[in-house]
Amino acid sequence: MGEWGFKALKQMIKITFSAGDYSVMLDHYRCLLKYIKSAVTKNYSEKSINSILDYISTSKQMDLLQQFYEITLDALRDARNDRLWFKTNTKLGKLYFDMREFGKMEKIINQLKESCTNDEGEQDQKKGTQLLEIYALEIQMYTEQKNNKALGHIYNLAMSAIASKSAIPHPLILGVIRECGGKMHLREGQFEHAHTDFFEAFKNYDESGSPRRTACLKYLVLANMLIQSDINPFDSQEAKPFKNQPEIVAMTQMVAAYQENDIEAFEDIIQKHHDAIMGDHFIRERIEELMNNIRTQAFRPYSRVRLSHLASTLQLPEDEIKRLIVEAIFDEKIAGLLNEREGILLMAGDAAAAGSEEEIDLSVIADPLSCSSAANANSRSYKFINDWAKQLNRVVSAVEKMK
Repeated sequence: MGEWGFKALKQMIKITFSAGDYSVMLDHYRCLLKYIKSAVTKNYSEKSINSILDYISTSKQMDLLQQFYEITLDALRDARNDRLWFKTNTKLGKLYFDMREFGKMEKIINQLKESCTNDEGEQDQKKGTQLLEIYALEIQMYTEQKNNKALGHIYNLAMSAIASKSAIPHPLILGVIRECGGKMHLREGQFEHAHTDFFEAFKNYDESGSPRRTACLKYLVLANMLIQSDINPFDSQEAKPFKNQPEIVAMTQMVAAYQENDIEAFEDIIQKHHDAIMGDHFIRERIEELMNNIRTQAFRPYSRVRLSHLASTLQLPEDEIKRLIVEAIFDEKIAGLLNEREGILLMAGDAAAAGSEEEIDLSVIADPLSCSSAANANSRSYKFINDWAKQLNRVVSAVEKMK
């Protein structure tokens, strides 16, 4: 057993892997792992096994990868190679993530965290780079579970570690952290923060050559539309080279239709590029919100308009039109009054003629066509109810963020 035997086994592993002869490949790998104790140097064995792990990781066979990583960890128990143990465990944790085995993944994360503690049981800041890798693994798990409370905690820890410059993380790790942070902020309605995170994630992925940069660019476009910005994200120097990629073309067309408030074109683009847009479950979550935003824009050209006309224009039931109007008034996207009895929406100018200016934004149910004292009394009542409802919504939002 010597260095040339080790090199020969490395090649045999790659050949049998390429040939799909996985049983023989595993036998060769077990044999190779016996060399790491004495036949080759620690640095050479670590570099070689890392290379093999990266090579085998391209496989889509989850069971094979799990077996491969577990064989490696068994061999490393006596070898005392902490760096290789750490990398193998992070790969196994990522595999469990892909398999959605979150219980097993959490055990791996806890083991990795224990390896980064000092004698006092606290996190060893000298291992800042490894801690960021753990945070990146953990943050992906909480993102998939939509556990925003735990996700926010880990995100803040990661951002503090990055700001302290106690670590030298790989751009890919930074990309993962910023992407998951962007998703968290978007789900919480913090679109500006999401926009910043997605742009930083895109740059990190681009630097590392990761294909995730395309997905993050799509998320950046999504956040840009949700903050209702008139700035085209593809005008930036970093994003411009990707503008004509097939997956991105659909998003650029969506931006144009969204900025022009062209609801028909927006819907046609979604149907035409269904897989490129709706194939991403995160984007699919937010499409309805975009649709509501663009539909709300259809209210703005009018001073007063019948709900039946809006229903015909937007091809929606009148009840759905009412829901959109009420939400838009409560969210202060439009200033107007809904007269349900007459089936009319009055925007701020016309609504002011129907009641006091104080009532314009706030009365959803009151009849704005009557100027009688009784109508004004009703409006004041609805104003109180509406103010109370807004306070209740704020409490509900705060409670949801604490979950």
